[in-house]
Amino acid sequence: MANYNAIKYDGFSKGSLTLIKTLTASSDDTLEFVDGTSSVVLDSTYKEYMFIFNNLHVSADNADFVWQANAAGGSGYNETITSTYFRSHFLEGGSDEFLIYNTTNDQAQGTGFNPLLKELGYDNDQSGSGYLHLFNPSGTTFAKHFISKCHAHGAVDSAVTNFTAGYLNTTSAIDEVQFIMSSGDIDAGTIQLFGVA
Repeated sequence: MANYNAIKYDGFSKGSLTLIKTLTASSDDTLEFVDGTSSVVLDSTYKEYMFIFNNLHVSADNADFVWQANAAGGSGYNETITSTYFRSHFLEGGSDEFLIYNTTNDQAQGTGFNPLLKELGYDNDQSGSGYLHLFNPSGTTFAKHFISKCHAHGAVDSAVTNFTAGYLNTTSAIDEVQFIMSSGDIDAGTIQLFGVA
C-alpha cells in the first residue's frame, strides 16, 4: 500500500492517505470493495476511508453512478440510508444555470442505491470524477456518516456538480461497498480506496 502526505480537499486539511486498492473498470456491471477479499481493507484499521473516482465513463447515455453498502454478516446491498442531495448545472452554451436541492435524489430511511453522479453522458469526451468519504464504517455504536462531491460532463453537454451526504442508519459494522450504474455498465475509469490516517 502506498502512503501519501497530508492533503487538502474542500479547504480541509486531512491526514495522510494510504492507497489500499485500485479497481479499473472495463465494461463492468459492478465494482465492489469487500473487506478481506483481493487485498481490500475496510475495517477498524482506519477510522475514515475515501473512494476516489477518476474519469468514469458509462456505456449508456444519461446514466447515474450510485452506491450502497452491506453490513458485516449481512446479505444484499440494502442498508437503510437517510441522505441529502443538491447539484449545480451549467450548459456549454452558457445557459440553464442553476443550483438546486433535488428531493427525488435523496433518501428518507430508504434502502436503494444512493446517487453520486447524475445524468452522465456516454460520448467519448464525457466522464465523471469525484470522491466518497465514509466515516468509521467498522464502528458498532453510531450510524455511519458519508459525504460525497462529484463532477460530470453531463449527457446534455453540461457541467454538473453533485453534492450528497447522509448516513447509513445501522450500528453494525460496514465491510462491503458496491458501485453500479443505473443503466448500462461502467465502461472505463478507476475507483481507488484510501485509508485516512
